[in-house]
Amino acid sequence: MDTTWTRRDFLSATALAAGASAGSAAVASAAQSSPAGKPKKIVGICCSPRKGKTTAAALRTCLEAVRAELPGAETELIELAGMKIPGGPAAGVPLEAGEKDDFPALIPRLADPKVAGIVIATPVYFGNMSYLCKAFLDRCMVFFKDRSLANKVAGVIAVGGARNGGQELTVRSVQVALMSQQMIVVGDAPPSGHWGGTVWSGIEGGVEKDDFGLATARNLGRRVAGVAKLLYAD
Repeated sequence: MDTTWTRRDFLSATALAAGASAGSAAVASAAQSSPAGKPKKIVGICCSPRKGKTTAAALRTCLEAVRAELPGAETELIELAGMKIPGGPAAGVPLEAGEKDDFPALIPRLADPKVAGIVIATPVYFGNMSYLCKAFLDRCMVFFKDRSLANKVAGVIAVGGARNGGQELTVRSVQVALMSQQMIVVGDAPPSGHWGGTVWSGIEGGVEKDDFGLATARNLGRRVAGVAKLLYAD
């Protein structure tokens, strides 16, 4: 007798199956309850464990550029700092009985059809994304089945303690996860025009003095807004 388990068998045999069903229901509910019309919103996700610090500042700069490029667009900055978002459930590790976390509340905010694009901002830790960023992206598995994030524009900002502190590698790593969701991944617009926002927090005077890095964040905002404008043109 063949006793080989498939991934589907495994998920069905764990508490993750119930969690996935609840997540899918939340995604469907968000799609049904949102008003009709063209997407008009760009959401920024700050994946730093330090609320309101350099990564959030870089993301705010990006969202300001979005609003300047796309008048009338709504932007929202969501900081994951202080939230409980374990990545385990996405890998088949159920939460403890009765344990709650903060990711489910984010589902309708991201699956909302009004959302035209998402910008992920993360600090650089040892040449890659923060643990909060990885956990968040892992939990986005709930969107994968229904392709709820597909065809939304996506951009990435990385903030490192050195000028060349792994920002580009981190940006590309996050982009890979976003491409898996069938999102339309873009880099920053000219004149910088590379992978995304690459910001240096270790400069004397703080991130506000990193003119080049903040320019890449603004250019990313311009690019995200510009592509959203093309996708949802009248």
